[in-house]
Order: sequence, then C-alpha cells, then structure tokens
Amino acid sequence: MASREEIAGIFNGILQRFDAAKAEGLNAVVQFDLSGDNGGAYWMKIADGKMEVGSGASENPKMTVRASADDFASMISGAINPMQAFMMGKIKIQGDTGLALKLMPLLS
Repeated sequence: MASREEIAGIFNGILQRFDAAKAEGLNAVVQFDLSGDNGGAYWMKIADGKMEVGSGASENPKMTVRASADDFASMISGAINPMQAFMMGKIKIQGDTGLALKLMPLLS
C-alpha cells in the first residue's frame, strides 16, 4: 500500500517527466479523486504546452478520474494496465473519456 506522501509524489513525478510534445493540442483540467486512507483529491492542468499539478478540488474539470489510491499507484507504476483497470471497474472516468486516451502517454 502506497502512503499518502507517495501518492502525492506520483503527481510531482508526472510533472517532472512532462513532455510538452506529447501534450500538443491538449487544453484541459483533470480531477483525480482517490479513495482510501492514503487517498485524496488532486488535479492536473495542461494548457499551452505546460502542466501544473496540485491537491484539492479543481473548478470545472473536463474529466474526473475516480479510483482507490492503491489502484491508481499500481496503474502509474505499470503493475496494472490502464485499459484493463478501466474495464475491471478499478478506474472510473467521468466526463470526456476521449481525454483519458490522450492522457495515458503523459501518465506512464
């Protein structure tokens, strides 16, 4: 089980690995609602070739990802395939599901 600090660290890691070329044309705010004792609310904003991340709720996200913090950590680490996690109901997407496909290369 990942700690709350490790879950928060995932978002900082995503920010550090951000590749603007992979995000070309993306302009969106994504909310992550992670459940469990180690969960929390996080957001990611991609606009104009830049990414910001933070904790808490975002206003008017284009997509919301809901999962347990452990399942999310497993998906990011590659232990769970994101598409399989979605099909198994471990990851739920609300809003623009097409955006999820565009985000996968940025998150892995």
